[in-house]
Amino acid sequence: MQVATQGALITNDATTLGILAVILGAVFYTNASQHPFWRKFYSVIPALLLCYFLPSLLNTFGIVDGNASSLYFVASRYLLPACLVLLILSVDLKAIMGLGPKAVIMFFTGTLGIVIGGPIALLTMSAIDPSLTANMGPDSVWRGMTTLAGSWIGGGANQAAMKEIYDVGGEIFSVMVTVDVIVANIWMAVLLMLAARAKQIDARTGADTRAIEVLKQKVEQYHADHARIPSLSDLMLIVAVGFGVTGFAHFSADFLGPFFSENYPWTEQYSLTSKFFWLVVIVTSVGLAMSFSPARHLEAAGASKVASAYLYILVATIGLHMDVTRIIDTPIYFMVGIIWMLVHAALMLGVAKLIKAPLFYMAVGSQANVGGAASAPVVAAAFHPALAPVGVLLAVLGYALGTYMAWFCGQLLQLSAQ
Repeated sequence: MQVATQGALITNDATTLGILAVILGAVFYTNASQHPFWRKFYSVIPALLLCYFLPSLLNTFGIVDGNASSLYFVASRYLLPACLVLLILSVDLKAIMGLGPKAVIMFFTGTLGIVIGGPIALLTMSAIDPSLTANMGPDSVWRGMTTLAGSWIGGGANQAAMKEIYDVGGEIFSVMVTVDVIVANIWMAVLLMLAARAKQIDARTGADTRAIEVLKQKVEQYHADHARIPSLSDLMLIVAVGFGVTGFAHFSADFLGPFFSENYPWTEQYSLTSKFFWLVVIVTSVGLAMSFSPARHLEAAGASKVASAYLYILVATIGLHMDVTRIIDTPIYFMVGIIWMLVHAALMLGVAKLIKAPLFYMAVGSQANVGGAASAPVVAAAFHPALAPVGVLLAVLGYALGTYMAWFCGQLLQLSAQ
């Protein structure tokens, strides 16, 4: 796959893919290292940030022209749908409800905080700088913010989905990805600091933490009973399900997009004429349906790990579109992101105090939205290692809801910009 890119040092996508793979391998290898230097380094710099940032340097310094590369298109059309279905098929709605109403309430409160926080942040900052609501086509600020909503409700896969559904321009997307990573990691650091004082905070608020102790035992027992080393057959089934559903979704989207475009053109404002919209909705819906079938047991063989590998390749190709020098010119976008996160945080803390929810539910419910499966387990494990899978469980629910709720947030953002 050869790309003619004027001015870039590397124009062959196969070479670029190889470089991205080496970068990802190096990040994960050093992140898993027990060497004191790397342990200290990654305690300050999140691995996920490097997966975005290092590929962005290739674009920033003209080594690769990310906008001319076909890698993002391939990753977003093939790896992203497969990633979504593999993440979502493992969702156990019954187990999530078994966490207790307060855990679920806090998770949905976090989702609500993101949905309403975006329009509030846009309206607040546009009072200072009216140009934020100006119509700049694909690079309109509200369009870029839809990708932030996708990331903060679901994760990187949902972020990429919003980029395509709302036809987000590369320039504003580059800025929003940087805002996403930095603001989200600042909030995660706050949650980790709160986790260190969980007992004192829960005692002060009068939260009942007995359910968490029961939860620890259930989680440990479940994984002891179901986890297994994947065989080649397991891995091939995981690949078959991921790309099989992706193929079906493409086939269906190729019919549905043009059908709505020709017969109901007014539905374009709701993205129903977009093939990519139908692609993502179909894989999400099929994934949810499969979570009630025996296919969900593929998670015990590592379906979400395979999905995460796809996701990080997608993350690297997204990073390849970033120009890190852009954020220096547009600090106002950081303020938009910070106000957005403050709305989310205020709502989470307020509801947690109102219903006397343990800090664990607040922190993991928030991070399951904002950080997704990449970091929700980290926050959960800060309370107790056995609780890390709870973070994954809620994060998977975030992946399932991310497409729908981020799309709805996008509609609100569009109205706010008018």
